[in-house]
Amino acid sequence: MFGTLSKLKTHLNDDHEVEYHLPVGEARLALNPLIGKSLTMTHTGNIFCSNCGKKTKKSYSQGHCYVCMTKLASCDLCIMKPETCHFDQGTCREPEWGMSNCFVPHYVYLSNTSGIKVGITRHTQIPTRWIDQGATQGLPIFKVSTRKMSGLIEVELAKFINDKTHWQAMLKGHNDDVDLVEQAAQLIPLIEDKLQALAAEHQDIVIERLDANIQAISYPITQFPVKVKSHNFDKIAEVSGILQGIKGQYLIFDTGVINIRKFSSYEVDVSY
Repeated sequence: MFGTLSKLKTHLNDDHEVEYHLPVGEARLALNPLIGKSLTMTHTGNIFCSNCGKKTKKSYSQGHCYVCMTKLASCDLCIMKPETCHFDQGTCREPEWGMSNCFVPHYVYLSNTSGIKVGITRHTQIPTRWIDQGATQGLPIFKVSTRKMSGLIEVELAKFINDKTHWQAMLKGHNDDVDLVEQAAQLIPLIEDKLQALAAEHQDIVIERLDANIQAISYPITQFPVKVKSHNFDKIAEVSGILQGIKGQYLIFDTGVINIRKFSSYEVDVSY
């Protein structure tokens, strides 16, 4: 197979295990059947912007050229920090994109990755967001009507709980299951005053407290790495070894791990 990489495509089957496909150009390679087998990816040295298709010497914002990175709303800082949304100031890079992506329902959630963390995602990205983070459990706790509001709530919860995944710890094994419902019951009262203040300040925005079930997620892994060593196409063109598992956006080889999402738009030759 030959073409540019995109982030791993995922699907949660009836047994709550993630099924993975590797996009290579227009084709998709089913990865679960390849676990325990040899897989080689060789970077040609070419990178093509995922937006405009032009060749670029360096990838920005997971697969963009520099020009597109500076123009696209999806590459703006507020995507990483939604509480800094500046749409109401009239400075959104792409107002139509902002309306269709940021003024739609978003969830605030708890997940169990390298530990318990808080995060946000669009309503269409559950459980995909949890899978991409390597979470073994996920629980939506609030539903709100804008991305900015989800970010404001996340900021308040992050004062009491982590909002980042420690990827190396996540790849070394699975955490024990946690009662995320109980965790939410303990956390939410801590921000109750702030929630009321946000609701009063943004009366046109709905903040809905959810009563959801915990989503369990398992991953196709036969062996976890004892020491996490990262492959990097920018340093060594070939990644090869026995595929031992997949978690989050990482392929786990006996020779090291690689974050496929990080190398979106890299042109590769794949053999197995």
